[in-house]
Amino acid sequence: MNLTKILLTCVAAAVATVYAQKPLLKIAYSDWPGWTAWEIADKKGFFKKHDANVKLEWFDYGPSMDAFAAKQVDAVGVANGDAMMLNATGARNSIILINDYSNGNDKIVGAPGINSIKDLKGKKVGVEIGCLSHALLINALTKNGLKESDVTLVNMPTHQAVQTLESGEVAAVVAWVPHSVNALEVVKGAKELYTSANEPGIIYDVLAVSQESLMKNKAEWEKVVAAWYDVIDFLNDPKNKDEAVKILAARVGISEKKYATFMGGTRFLTAEEAAARFKKGDGFGSVYGSSKNVDAFFVKNKVYEKSVDVNRYIIPSFTEAFVKAKK
Repeated sequence: MNLTKILLTCVAAAVATVYAQKPLLKIAYSDWPGWTAWEIADKKGFFKKHDANVKLEWFDYGPSMDAFAAKQVDAVGVANGDAMMLNATGARNSIILINDYSNGNDKIVGAPGINSIKDLKGKKVGVEIGCLSHALLINALTKNGLKESDVTLVNMPTHQAVQTLESGEVAAVVAWVPHSVNALEVVKGAKELYTSANEPGIIYDVLAVSQESLMKNKAEWEKVVAAWYDVIDFLNDPKNKDEAVKILAARVGISEKKYATFMGGTRFLTAEEAAARFKKGDGFGSVYGSSKNVDAFFVKNKVYEKSVDVNRYIIPSFTEAFVKAKK
């Protein structure tokens, strides 16, 4: 082996050693476009670009939160309300990144013959009680002059939305993709009555990081945030559209054509847009206002007993610093 090869081998070994010594950040993610998109950061080398040592771990949504609560991972992709629920039940975390907000993928789907939210009065609705779908239903009823007591709630696991609507026992179901889209496709005559696009910001999707990991590895999480905004740039470039859908569809095991229908119902946020949503406010245009709303909903519905301090668990500084550095 000549001297050049020896030197190159030594340098490579040194780099590998240093990288191996970096803290390994484990992120749990699941089947929602805003979280599945982490796959792009991995496949396109954005973590490596920013020198972040990240391991993505795939779960169903509920088990991803269980893994986080059990400290098997350092961070988890969750809806902002579920980040509050984790905090309320002892799995302390901080929201450091807003991936997106639901822009139509969460839907209330009416059975054949049900044409509006007002048509639900006096009828049964399938919904996962105490979940964010339940909050979306209450929002829809209120906006249409109805109260929760005007309908009869049937507790329904979201993944059973299609079977529940097919049964004919309910007038509507509330679900997110792919279950919401499947219900529309499978049940002939089913109709979309109301979606998260009718109330932008009612559901934000975020990266919640354990407070322990955040304190120990703040600089490393800054790199993860930078890698995410590379994902956003990739998604926003029209020439990458087909490749992005291919990567996401492969991760969840469905056709690219099918997955492409999910993308419009997820509003991915640029760093500047996310920074604006990180500003404090009472409405759904702010992640603070949205989180306070869902916190109150959870307490009212006894998902947990005591309200959490939303201000304590939302950290806008990571996105704000990224935007500042970018300028």
